[in-house]
Amino acid sequence: MQRRQFLHGVAAGIAASHLLPEVRSLTRYGTPQGRPSALIMDAMGELRPEYDAALIEDMLGSGMDSITVTLCDPKFDGAEALQVAIDGLLAYDRLIASRPQLLVKATSAADVDTARKAGKLAVFYLYQNTTQFGSDLDRVDMFYRLGLRSAQLTYNETNLSGTGCRVPGGGRLTPFGRQLIERMNARRMLLDLSHVHMDTMADAIAASTAPAIVSHTACAAVHPHVRNTTDANLRALAAKGGVVGICQIRPFITEKRKDNLGEYIDHIDHAVKVAGVEHVCIGSDRDHRRIDMTPEYIAELKKEEGPQFTDAELPLFLEALNGPRRMEVIWDALTGRGYGSKDVEKIMGLNLYRLYRDVIG
Repeated sequence: MQRRQFLHGVAAGIAASHLLPEVRSLTRYGTPQGRPSALIMDAMGELRPEYDAALIEDMLGSGMDSITVTLCDPKFDGAEALQVAIDGLLAYDRLIASRPQLLVKATSAADVDTARKAGKLAVFYLYQNTTQFGSDLDRVDMFYRLGLRSAQLTYNETNLSGTGCRVPGGGRLTPFGRQLIERMNARRMLLDLSHVHMDTMADAIAASTAPAIVSHTACAAVHPHVRNTTDANLRALAAKGGVVGICQIRPFITEKRKDNLGEYIDHIDHAVKVAGVEHVCIGSDRDHRRIDMTPEYIAELKKEEGPQFTDAELPLFLEALNGPRRMEVIWDALTGRGYGSKDVEKIMGLNLYRLYRDVIG
């Protein structure tokens, strides 16, 4: 989402926040009191300011306990990247503060437990780039104090740390990238390797003393795409205790535009076979609204995604997962594929919870 659109939406959302009712979350995976017995977390999803109470309640109703959100547009560099990052973080602070009956700012795994008991959604902060740090490692400390708990090394292109997935020929982790990872490890800030070129990813996994995450990706062996992760890196990630989140961006999953839920589960299956069931989670990377392919929506999407986005990538969503109750659909699909309840719970939340507990505390 573009910076101005987000900030404008935050202002509108806050203005209407006094109209939000108390949470009334019920789910078939839950108790009569309304909270699910299984822990369900989204490693990277959307929480837009225009989401009303009913939509967030549906997210809660599907069992979701926690979501990690991108704070700002990651495509900026230099001084502008720093300003946009600060603006985005403070905007989300205001958004969460305006909806105290629905949302909790999370900086530790224990905050997930607190939010669940209160029937609220725990919200973790992520930047999808490290350009907001510039060349100043002390900014890692500054953003940590502001509540940031995860940062993605690169976003598609090359930065001071390494090479993104869309750079022809790729590239390796830089000396500064090694210093940055060392500082993030020291501050217990989770290293995210989504959007990173496979060579840089391999270097970063090896360089990090803490487990890392690829929060929103899919499997290159199942469907070749520049954003998808190789088996070699899935194995390396798991060997260091990391976790991979399987996203729900349709072009990353399959060329099929309809009847494609099975292809999504194929990616989860493959990740489980390669990395192990303890190292796979859900990272939707998707809007939680029910999307209708109206001309207005398509225009909004093209404005957000930029000039490289084409109609050939539409729809971005998987139809069966188009809407806020998607976690129920995934749960049932995994069960239908033969996964036992303990393994489903690992994929749906326990693996990510363990990673957050072990890395950020």
